[in-house]
Amino acid sequence: MMALPQENTYTIEDIYKLPEGTRAELIDGQIYYMAPPSRMHQKILHFFDRTIGNYIAEKGGLCEIYPAPFAVFLNKDAINYVEPDLSVICDPSKLDDKGCHGAPDWIIEIVSPSSQCMDYLTKLLRYRTAGVREYWIVNPMTRMVTVYAFHSEEQTGMFSFDDEIPVTIYPGFTIKLTDVL
Repeated sequence: MMALPQENTYTIEDIYKLPEGTRAELIDGQIYYMAPPSRMHQKILHFFDRTIGNYIAEKGGLCEIYPAPFAVFLNKDAINYVEPDLSVICDPSKLDDKGCHGAPDWIIEIVSPSSQCMDYLTKLLRYRTAGVREYWIVNPMTRMVTVYAFHSEEQTGMFSFDDEIPVTIYPGFTIKLTDVL
């Protein structure tokens, strides 16, 4: 009888040992390397950062926004570490100089050809089970945004970049991406 090959289980320490500038995430002890973002990816990320930041500032909100690269220790364990494209954190006790310990309130991931499986499947499950309240998957290739409102009755919505997309954690706030592309 042959033993099955063992997969290595990596920890956050292994992430910190990667060469400077290497971007990777750790999910259930497995390392996933990240491709450098495209110019369009960065343009969309900047739009969200600015739009959401302006909204929070205008309302006098206490939530903080962190664009990638920003460490999120999702389950407060040694085998899960992600760098969402955008994290909105409303509980300051989760934040320290290393990043966010626990689930952000709202995460936005911008899909690239190499990240589709991670964003639509692996991260969807991780974010939901960790307690993220709202998760947006923004797909520049299809010009669609998939919204998961885990904290409310409406579980999901599909929106085009031309739609006013409601932010469920901020009632009355909508975002339209028409002008980004």
